[in-house]
Amino acid sequence: MNTSITNTAARSQTAVLSTNKVIRNTYTLLSMTLIFSALTAGVSMSLNLPHPGLLLTLAGYFGLLFLTAKFRDRAMGLVFVFGLTGFMGYTLGPILNSYLAMANGGQIVMTAMGATGAIFLGLSLYALTTRKDFSFVGGFLMVGIVVAFLAGLGAVFFNMPGLSLAVSAMFVLLMGGLILYETSNILHGGETNYIMATVTLYVSIFNLFTSLLHLLGFMNSDE
Repeated sequence: MNTSITNTAARSQTAVLSTNKVIRNTYTLLSMTLIFSALTAGVSMSLNLPHPGLLLTLAGYFGLLFLTAKFRDRAMGLVFVFGLTGFMGYTLGPILNSYLAMANGGQIVMTAMGATGAIFLGLSLYALTTRKDFSFVGGFLMVGIVVAFLAGLGAVFFNMPGLSLAVSAMFVLLMGGLILYETSNILHGGETNYIMATVTLYVSIFNLFTSLLHLLGFMNSDE
């Protein structure tokens, strides 16, 4: 019986160590990709590069995401993570330039950035400290993201600003939920690959930031 208890304790300790390693690696890589993405966005802004357009953006995003997932257990996975986040940073540069050209554009960008950071840190700390299991929202988030994505495409193709704003508001809520879900997923052993965990959190932060930019930009233009 003592042997059984000892083995159970050993397995539990191993699981905790493994989870801590995934958390450490995820947040280290996430920090590096955010910095790299900021650098590519800065270069894109300084060179005043044009936005690649919706179709090329989607092709680049889904293509690099597919390659990252395919090589997630190999060193090449890291290369594709930086390729993906660097590409997304490049697409962000022209967007930031367009907002900075607006009245109070700098304030809009800084407010969106600060709000994104506060939301991410607040939700991450909540999930880490309470250790609640948010796996039950996984199905809802999946459906919600697909619906919001398709609605966003419809808003672009049919030029519907009202729908576009509604989609941005939806994405703010959905990305907040995704941050809680993925952090909980890591804590409870549902996600053991730090590369994929990093991609999920990065995409959440990116979409949260751009959605807040859109909403704040609209409110500013109303003024």
